[in-house]
Amino acid sequence: MPKLIVGNWKMNGLQADSRDLAEKLAAGMKGDPSNDFHMVVCPPATMIAPVAAVLKGSAIRWGGQDCHAEASGAFTGDIAAPMLKDLGCDFVILGHSERRQYHEETSAQVAAKAKQAYAAGLAVIICVGELDAQRSAGEQESVVARQLAESIPAEALPLNTVIAYEPVWAIGTGKTASAEDIRQMHAFIRGKVGRMQILYGGSVKAENAREILHTENVDGVLVGGASLKAEAFMAIAAASRLP
Repeated sequence: MPKLIVGNWKMNGLQADSRDLAEKLAAGMKGDPSNDFHMVVCPPATMIAPVAAVLKGSAIRWGGQDCHAEASGAFTGDIAAPMLKDLGCDFVILGHSERRQYHEETSAQVAAKAKQAYAAGLAVIICVGELDAQRSAGEQESVVARQLAESIPAEALPLNTVIAYEPVWAIGTGKTASAEDIRQMHAFIRGKVGRMQILYGGSVKAENAREILHTENVDGVLVGGASLKAEAFMAIAAASRLP
């Protein structure tokens, strides 16, 4: 199965630089059969339309970074799953640690959002991961198991759901879980989610991408900062190719 390479642009980018990044990625993918990987980018909500205009017709798909648990309504500042679908999105990221931390999102809320995303025809990337203190206490598996149980709704299938394991202590810190840490946790998650794709996220960069992507049960990566630079993001995607 081709690896899934997802770029989470977070709250970065204005129209000019977002279009420029999308153009460079589309050019980098041009003529590439992409037999080894599929690429997805998730810009900020305001950048989805201009980025989509550039990527339309390319091999790159796009998605949102969050959606509401309702299809419409009086929810100022939120974005609904049907709105993302209307912009041509195929994916939406849900339950990212930054949403869980800064917006105090619960796993139950993530599950409710996922149900709405499915109804709109979106595939969801559900993020799970433990804090540094939880890993130090040996609680990483129990934490992740609880997040999986509470975040994944009954409607989830391998065709519409991707799990992203992101150890919170390795996001934006420069720290990266060891290959053995990743192997152990991905094997644990595999036992819980079966055939769903499992991505790794957490300070993924060109220098460590090959080792991560060729670790057992790693079906792709969710990339933050490195996805904002076309050359680095393309290098990460290229690392998925078999030697």
